[in-house]
Amino acid sequence: MVNKAQFVLGVSAICLLANTGFVLADGDDDDRFEHRQGKRQQLPTAVADADYYDEGQPNPAKVELGRVLFFDKILSGNQNISCVTCHHPLTGTGDELSLPVGEGGRGLGPTRDTGTGADAIVERVPRNAPAIFNLGAKEFTVMFHDGRVTVDETHPSGFLSPAGDDLPVGLDNPLAVQAMFPVTSGAEMAGQAGENSIADAAAAGNLAGPGGVWAQLADRLRSNPEYVELFKAAYSEVSDPEDITYVQAANAIAAFEATAGRADDSPFDRYLRGERGALSSSARKGMKLFYGEAGCADCHSGTFQTDHGFYAIAMPQIGPGKGDGFDGHEDFGRERVSADSEDRYRFRTPTLRNVAVTGPWGHAGAYDSLRAVIEHHLDPVDALLDYDVEQAVLPLAPGVEETDFVVHDSDRIFDIAAANELEARELDEREIDHLVDFLHALTDPGSLNLRNMVPRSVPSGLTLAD
Repeated sequence: MVNKAQFVLGVSAICLLANTGFVLADGDDDDRFEHRQGKRQQLPTAVADADYYDEGQPNPAKVELGRVLFFDKILSGNQNISCVTCHHPLTGTGDELSLPVGEGGRGLGPTRDTGTGADAIVERVPRNAPAIFNLGAKEFTVMFHDGRVTVDETHPSGFLSPAGDDLPVGLDNPLAVQAMFPVTSGAEMAGQAGENSIADAAAAGNLAGPGGVWAQLADRLRSNPEYVELFKAAYSEVSDPEDITYVQAANAIAAFEATAGRADDSPFDRYLRGERGALSSSARKGMKLFYGEAGCADCHSGTFQTDHGFYAIAMPQIGPGKGDGFDGHEDFGRERVSADSEDRYRFRTPTLRNVAVTGPWGHAGAYDSLRAVIEHHLDPVDALLDYDVEQAVLPLAPGVEETDFVVHDSDRIFDIAAANELEARELDEREIDHLVDFLHALTDPGSLNLRNMVPRSVPSGLTLAD
């Protein structure tokens, strides 16, 4: 482990918006804040149907198709894993692991194992599985930790994505684009080359061409009579099996996620709608800190507590990495998309809705405590250098574990620290308690009761996630 005493920053940490935080104005009521430069800012407006695609009312037949696709292992190369494996309603629409155990694993959530023998996982999925809450809102135009999917009208499809100009047209929104890619990843759903034809196509980079990943998956769906009827019900343009495309499947999955993941009836939401008693005294104090001297709202602003920007905040790097650095075990974050070295170690600001139930936290799931995440933000460099690897939630994976902390245990931790953009702030233990209580007040209890979303069976006849 790197000794903190060895580290001397060659540059001062950059303060993000250090002089533009929000503080309560003397004599104002609880929901009005004064900008230090004289401007004024209200708390976010209450969420409304108009904030979502389809005015919050997607086609029910499309949602139902997306629901069974989300739970059906038919979309994986070896037909042994589904979308819900890493985004389960019983685990906060994530998986409660720092890094997902993808293709080859067995079980759900923190009890999921890494498989055995020839079926064991080859590597951990390199980034934390994000929750799906509110991703059907129109303001979410950027997807993934590094923003590799985003709205971009310069591309024929209307989106920037890893597929470039090969991304098919007709995708409804960025959430649908996101649904195109887990099926193309060997570690997530496709499997390894030599195991199945979909994995072979993925390994060869054939996503959209004849015999590509998406064409093969569409063929599977076309061959299933029950799916054909579901597609006909969801899409007027589908009259026979040959009309079915994987784009339609992705659009349906997005419609389901937008419905199942809607979370806008938290105590904070009720407070914004005028129910002043919805927040406890401690949560109200945490709200004032959040939008005031703690500076949380500098980045976690807006309706869903995110500015959708990218920042380097010295989050610990654990896991196998994304292929960056001299040994391929680093994750350069936004630089992977922008090709700008200034973006190295920057990651997207996540929404904080339901944040209390969506840990572990960080792009690599380094922290298993919400309080620890807050403390990290207060002094990112010290937190990085003092990081306790025991906080990582990583199921034992013989043959894989040697890469779990290879970056953190090296001098490369200094580069991550040097890129930090957050100014250190001081809060006492009581103030941190208030912030924790406010973050818990962002939890919509209704959005966590998703058992009714789980189908009794799926059209393929395969077992549900296990």
